[in-house]
Amino acid sequence: MSSLPGLPDTTGLPDTTGLPSTTSSPSTTSSPSTTGLPSTTAARVRRIKPSPSTAAAQRVRTLKSQGLTILDLTVGEPDFDTPDHVKAAAIRAIEAGETKYTPVNGTPELRAAIAGKLRARHGLECTDARITVGGGAKQVIFLALMATLDEGDEVIVPAPYWVSYPDMVRANDGTPVIVDCPETDGFKLTPERLGAALTERTRWVVLNTPGNPTGSAYTVGELRALAQVLLAHPRVRVLTDEIYDEIWYREEDAPSLAAVEPRLADRVFLTNGVSKTYAMTGWRIGYGVGPADLVTAINTLQSQTSSCPSSVSQAAAAAALTGPQDFVRETVRVYRARRDATVTFLNDVPRLSCTVPDGGFYLLVNCQDAIGRFTPGGERIRNDEDFARHLLDSRQVAVIHGAAYGAPGYFRISFATSTDILTDACARIAAACAELSSVTYV
Repeated sequence: MSSLPGLPDTTGLPDTTGLPSTTSSPSTTSSPSTTGLPSTTAARVRRIKPSPSTAAAQRVRTLKSQGLTILDLTVGEPDFDTPDHVKAAAIRAIEAGETKYTPVNGTPELRAAIAGKLRARHGLECTDARITVGGGAKQVIFLALMATLDEGDEVIVPAPYWVSYPDMVRANDGTPVIVDCPETDGFKLTPERLGAALTERTRWVVLNTPGNPTGSAYTVGELRALAQVLLAHPRVRVLTDEIYDEIWYREEDAPSLAAVEPRLADRVFLTNGVSKTYAMTGWRIGYGVGPADLVTAINTLQSQTSSCPSSVSQAAAAAALTGPQDFVRETVRVYRARRDATVTFLNDVPRLSCTVPDGGFYLLVNCQDAIGRFTPGGERIRNDEDFARHLLDSRQVAVIHGAAYGAPGYFRISFATSTDILTDACARIAAACAELSSVTYV
């Protein structure tokens, strides 16, 4: 089968992960979900569910172990290897004996590298007291919520959202308030929707930009408009998750709320890491920058949990942030080519459509026109989860259904995979759509 037009031949196959999860999108309350855990398990655990993307990864591994060939479009990590100079820095750290505990908030070298990046990219100045380093951005976000939420506190989570936000809030006794952000608004929170969702109990607003699963990013003007609403609510903090900020396809750099509106500087907690930009998902280094009191609280929690991030991983992360950036430019070039070709292909498939993402390596594909139709076996596609299952059962293509991200009627694919897999998978998705009918003949 020939390649999709415009796609270069690049890397080999990634470690495959993912499958449509069987969980439903969370509600606007913190009511418990069904987990099958015994009543002796703490309520904070019983009211959350396993990460849909993690469950998806395990499901595909299981199917592959049974001898099935699955085309995996669920992978949430780069299919490139960590840059050589980063690996070399880790080896040097090991050989130099840098294998002991570090300060809870990270090594001085890594904190300096983080501060340098924020200064160069956004013009932000931050002292050590405003920087925390953790075992991945996910841990940093979780600890920020743990440090600030009490029972009944609300966190505004725009939908579509990264699958972990609502359950992180629930696990820390908060209430996720899901605000639908439709495709007509670019999957982005508007000032009007933000204002309507704010209450006396609101403690956080989450802004993931560029976002997972949509790739949508806020413009400077859009951030300023949201900031005007937030300035009138001084008790509300903003968690900006910017983990995809350098997998970016516009000419100008991805804007950051902390830089766009300096008056919010003491209320914005910016999170990022090295996992996506530098293909370092397994190294587990993330960081947060924000108010010193919040950072102190996070460091206190980390001191009683993991003590500190891996010393060797910190040395590697510092090298990634301060070393040559050719790797970033080259991988973005490849991602852009994959994005453009895959969007073009899928938008030509009847019953499917998708927007062009600003950043990241995901597409959120609209499959609403396929819902209500029938498979050749007579099974009705009732929702996006059924559609994802149809792709898997009929064509062995693994995607994650949109309801897992608060986006029913959609499914997410990742183009962080090889040209051959994208080419084959897109053709199979088209064939799976073509065989659906408006009536059943069984």
